[in-house]
Parts: sequence; structure tokens; C-alpha cells
Amino acid sequence: MRSIKAHLIAGLAGAAILTAGSLSAQAETWKYAFEEAMTDVQGVFAQKFKEEIEANSDHEIQLFPFGTLGESADIMEQAQAGILQFVDQSPGFTGALIPEAQVFFVPYLLPAESDQLGDFFRNSKAINEMFPELYANQGLELLTMFPEGEVVMNTKKAVTGPADLNEVKFRVMTNPLLVESYKAFGATPTPLPWGEVYGGLQTNIIQGQENPMFWVESTKMYEVTDYITFAGHNNFTTAVMANKEFYDGLGEAEQKLIQDASNAAFEHILEYQNGLTEKSVAKIKEAKPDMNIVELTEEQRAPFKAAAAEVEAKFIEMTGDSGKKILDQLKQDLEAATK
Repeated sequence: MRSIKAHLIAGLAGAAILTAGSLSAQAETWKYAFEEAMTDVQGVFAQKFKEEIEANSDHEIQLFPFGTLGESADIMEQAQAGILQFVDQSPGFTGALIPEAQVFFVPYLLPAESDQLGDFFRNSKAINEMFPELYANQGLELLTMFPEGEVVMNTKKAVTGPADLNEVKFRVMTNPLLVESYKAFGATPTPLPWGEVYGGLQTNIIQGQENPMFWVESTKMYEVTDYITFAGHNNFTTAVMANKEFYDGLGEAEQKLIQDASNAAFEHILEYQNGLTEKSVAKIKEAKPDMNIVELTEEQRAPFKAAAAEVEAKFIEMTGDSGKKILDQLKQDLEAATK
């Protein structure tokens, strides 16, 4: 969703945080950075996590929303270095560290909107048993993953099929599989730092971008585009992690405190998202009555779904046996959750 700034930001931010308190497992203040604003989905999750920790311990959680300490790459570096105790980052960016995490960008793998999504994320063997080891290898304790909402295409011109994306410069995260997805969809994928997306659309450097509807509304991307298209191709996923050295240095009681807070925030954020897309649509229509918001029919989605097979093959090519095992397990987990 978001992007990379100069490493200088991370260095300066890290120095600033280091002066704020001890980084040991006994720290009274734990620091948590995320990729969105306080009022966005990740921010709401973080505030509930903070509330639970502070209500059940003497610890304080200090929250750092998007931009406070740099962008996605910056806060991940700080979490790996132990400057931050907690970080929330989309697998879109984590895919650079953990290629298998790109599985969440295989189109039409996850239901775009589904009551079963909560059960899937709660019970998935791939998420809860296979991914933690991969994150641990990068110095991270995976606490939870959760969905943020259906991803929509936000464009200058109407999109009813892949032909409409021909020669469209479509902004994507710096994620190899997402690049392959939009190639398969017929677009010209264009990785671009998030801070440049609004201006890029305004000046026609790019003609499209994708994100959940709440993010399109809160960042006002609708002001510089004319079409929002529900193609049903994905549900944005994010992951909350702790620095592993910090987490492993805690006692069982404090590890349970963190897990309980994470579980409570997970349930809270699923409830919070009920009707969130509809509320965002209403706000956009109020602000820009002539905005075109279109839901593709199954017939219109068919060629996009056909292209998904090509992207799935690319994922396996990129990640080998490890990625295939994760993909196969995710499919089994999804089948179990949607029965």
C-alpha cells in the first residue's frame, strides 16, 4: 500500500526512539508502528491492542502511525533492529523478505468479501503454523494476520475487462507478484512510492492504483480518478509482528498478555469492518456525486479469473516447493472455512 523513503529517515527515527526509553524486555513503554493513519483499519487495530495491554499490565504502548517514522521499509528495518517492539506491515512489502508471503496477491485466492474470512484467518494452518517459522527466520514473531477489505481498482477510465487496462500505467507496491498480476491483467504495472501516488494520478504519470475502499476514501484518491471498480480479485491482508528477540526475552505471562491483546484486537477489527466499505462508498459519493462506482459481473470477471492461473504459476516459480506447500495449504484452509 505504501512505500519507501530514504534510509536517512529510518536512522533519524531510530535515534529519536532510542532516546525515549529502554529497549529491554522489561521496558515500561513498548513501541508499535503501522502503515496507516490512526483512524484507518490498522490504526483501529493498534488502538485496541494498546487498550488491552495497558488495561492488563503496567506497560504503555506508544503508537506511530504512517509517516511518523518513515514508510513501510523504514518501520520494518526498525522492528528487525529492535528499535520497535511491534510493527504492522502488509505481506506486499514483507514479500521482499519472505517471498512466500506474496501468496496473498494471487488473484481470486481469497474471497473479496466473506463472512468466512474471519474463520479462515483464525484457523488457517498455513497462517498459524507455517508462516511463523518463515517470519522467525527474519527476526520476527508473527502475532496475527487479518483482512482489511476488498481491494478495488481506482482508475481514470472505465474498466470492464483486461482490454481496458491496455497501456494503463497502474501503480503497484514494490512486490514482484503484484507486478505479475497486473501484467496478466493487461496493464503496465508501475511501482511508485505511496507519497507520489496522488500527484502521479493528478498529472497522469499513472492512470490507476488499487487499495481497499476505506483507503481510497481516506486518502482522497477519488479526487484524481473517475472510476472505482469492484473486480473481486483480492482482499487486502496485513500482518502484526513483534521483534523476535524482544518477544523471546519475555516471560510466559507477558507473552500471553501480548497474544491475548492481539486476539482481542483481531476480533475487534473484524467487527469494526462490518459495513465499512459501504460507509466509504457513501462518503465518496457525497464528496463527488459523479464518481463512477462499478461492480463487475461474473461474465466480466471471467477473463481476470483466467489470468489468475498465470499469476499462480509465477508464484510457484518464484518460491519453489516452499511456496507451493503454503499455497496448497491455504487452499485447503479456505475450503474448510467456506464449507
